[in-house]
Amino acid sequence: MLDGIDFEPVFFAPFVSSVMTVEPGWADHNGRLNTAFYSLLFDRAVEEAVFLVGLGPHRFESRSASFLTTEAHQRFLRELRVGQEVRVTLRLVNYDDKRMHLFQELHHAREGWIAATHEQIAQHIEAGTRRVAPFPDEVLERLALMRAAHGALPAPDGLGRPINLPIRLL
Repeated sequence: MLDGIDFEPVFFAPFVSSVMTVEPGWADHNGRLNTAFYSLLFDRAVEEAVFLVGLGPHRFESRSASFLTTEAHQRFLRELRVGQEVRVTLRLVNYDDKRMHLFQELHHAREGWIAATHEQIAQHIEAGTRRVAPFPDEVLERLALMRAAHGALPAPDGLGRPINLPIRLL
């Protein structure tokens, strides 16, 4: 049992979130999903996925610990509009005793195409001190199981892609 969770999770490869719908208040002046709300959809999927390893809101309440993103890279590949349903696939790329490296793809739920990708590093923190802290052993055990399942997948397109604009000399 982990933080009152009495089950052994099955780690599908990749993790697939529940269906989410693009809400009317999330649209920009062109009727497209505003950039900030892509991040919201990715965050909601992370909360679903990390619940399986013993992290997330329930952990914050029981142990005063959480995690925060320290680095992220997002790519926008196709527009989303109000009312469209989406799912996020998530894979644990790597982890150590204090950090997780995650890669996500935002898919149109019915047609399957990818609208955006999101790669991030998240650190485990103690909420009271807001300092980085090691994951508990039971979380590390579940991260190892998730990483083993996700590690069998081929590398996703865009993983580790740098962001840059070539410098042109005049």
